[in-house]
Amino acid sequence: MKVAVLLSGGVDSSVALRLLKDEGYDVTAFYLKIWLQDEFSFLGDCPWEEDLEFARAVCEQADTPLEIINMQNEYWDSVVSYTISEIKDGRTPNPDMFCNRLIKFGQFLNKIDNSFEKVASGHYARVEKDNNHYLLKTSPDPVKDQTYFLAYLTQNQLSRAMFPVGLFTKKEIRSLAEKYNLPNMKRKDSQGICFLGKIKFTDFIKHHLGEIEGDIIDIDSGKVMGKHKGYYFYTIGQRSGLRLGGGPWFVVKKDIKNNIIYISRENLTERARKTFLVGKFNWIINDSLPNSGLRVKIRHGEKFYKCSLEINNDQGLVTLEKEDLGIAAGQFAVFYKDDICAGGSVILE
Repeated sequence: MKVAVLLSGGVDSSVALRLLKDEGYDVTAFYLKIWLQDEFSFLGDCPWEEDLEFARAVCEQADTPLEIINMQNEYWDSVVSYTISEIKDGRTPNPDMFCNRLIKFGQFLNKIDNSFEKVASGHYARVEKDNNHYLLKTSPDPVKDQTYFLAYLTQNQLSRAMFPVGLFTKKEIRSLAEKYNLPNMKRKDSQGICFLGKIKFTDFIKHHLGEIEGDIIDIDSGKVMGKHKGYYFYTIGQRSGLRLGGGPWFVVKKDIKNNIIYISRENLTERARKTFLVGKFNWIINDSLPNSGLRVKIRHGEKFYKCSLEINNDQGLVTLEKEDLGIAAGQFAVFYKDDICAGGSVILE
């Protein structure tokens, strides 16, 4: 079987490649050039050069062909433009969701020939076939599990997906990297938004949205306390970067239309809540949602909440077992039954 391996230059995808080679698959590695390096060349070194250097070294060691696929235009249209739009509208984007559905397991397939039956990546997740239906299941490593970011894959995409590292913990993958003596075995995991690399998020926003001066107002007194350079540089609950005396101050509200940031000495966002609305569902499971035992993640990580979900037409009301402080419009709520990822939704409010 021919397998296309998405190789990033990191440890996880490199181990995935070696595991597939050991199992006898006919493997070709593909490096997706999605960085915005041309646009941000003024900021210094290209962030992708080191990634590509490691990818080449891993493939040379494994005697595996490597192809470089330029997907900058597709990435801009599908992922970057969405990210900018969400930020401009005052919401919290999650570009990794769209990267997986629209790029890695989406438009990438149009860039390779039909002889590749499967696409493999270094995600910590599992795919299992159950009576002609594909299930997305969690990794044994609760911290590294990445099913949250894969919750918008379709059945067709899951049918072609392989996650070789999904059976292992991160510690075990590090050990395998040393066993294979990979050129990148000591490399740290990447952090931050996928397409920015070493580019600062604030530089990215400034480049695309510019700077628009507005007032910083004390929400309790109504007094103008200072100026800011654009509401989109701030998130609710933020306390750093305000450059104001007499604090600590917290961002508690944003008036997007009038470009006003409201602050308070009390973090009003700590008024936690248990309920929120969701929509834009993508269901992976074939069965109806369970009446009991449903869990939800509202951000990537190991934390689940027991919950209930009442769906009315195209929206749903989620009620958590416990309150949460960080429920943000634009983020994703992903539902689980035991170790099965049932599907995902967008938090509306």
